[in-house]
Amino acid sequence: MAEIKTIAVIGAGIMGRGIAQVAALGYRTVLEDLLPAALRKAGDEIRANLDKAVELKKVSADEAKAAFERLEYAGSVEEAAREADLVIEAVPEEMESKIEIFTLLDKICRPGTILASNTSSLSITEIASVTYRAKKCVGMHFFNPVHKMKLLEIVRALETDDETIAAAAEVGRRMGKEAIVIKESPGFITSRINAMIGNEAFYMLQEGVASAADIDKALRLGLNHPMGPFEMVDLVGLDTRLHILEYLHKSLGEKYRPAPLLMQYVKAGRLGKKSGRGVYEYPNETFEAAALKS
Repeated sequence: MAEIKTIAVIGAGIMGRGIAQVAALGYRTVLEDLLPAALRKAGDEIRANLDKAVELKKVSADEAKAAFERLEYAGSVEEAAREADLVIEAVPEEMESKIEIFTLLDKICRPGTILASNTSSLSITEIASVTYRAKKCVGMHFFNPVHKMKLLEIVRALETDDETIAAAAEVGRRMGKEAIVIKESPGFITSRINAMIGNEAFYMLQEGVASAADIDKALRLGLNHPMGPFEMVDLVGLDTRLHILEYLHKSLGEKYRPAPLLMQYVKAGRLGKKSGRGVYEYPNETFEAAALKS
């Protein structure tokens, strides 16, 4: 099994900075983003999360200090990935972006470096096809918030070898995750089911069946979901959910056709917490979104 010492995370958005935080608990970790403001925000959030973990006695003060010292930052993919044993891509959920990153990584990285995508629905086989290391390409689907959610979906593409699967599983274990290994399928397990629940919730809201708050409350209290579907979609991003549904609709058929209201919200720029407004409003997030653009 390949020995992993250095992990590079490409993209310092919500998922990227969460992955970097858990990676730094056991590995030298390099977090990359083109935007200096995104890296600053990521560093502040990771420090705050680690401080909270110490306060809750989930990690010791020494462990948190060591994790922060293992964490480095890079302003380019080349700088982040050239020494990495494992690269985890966490860019937006668009096939074109992921293919562009994997094409670049294949040129930059050493031949033995494993390339992983944090995609929640897209084909790892298709992403891997642009590289000369398809056996070393794998899906590692983390869940938001990464430092709290225990599950890791490890996705075996058509040509992923057993050594790569074993290495990904060991990394997940050291990150504190419980890993499941699945054969590639559109939407994997969780995104496929979650997209259908969230889409149906938008159809119900569109039809006036109930308010967003009451639909959320019904799933929290009646089905014991930790978050309602609208709380969840505001957290992950309405644009991300729409991309997933469009892909599932294309791959699996009519039952995944995106609700017109969801498409309307995305066209209006109501993308969730990251834009300050989604199904609900987040006035404090609007300020942070503006700060990231500066």
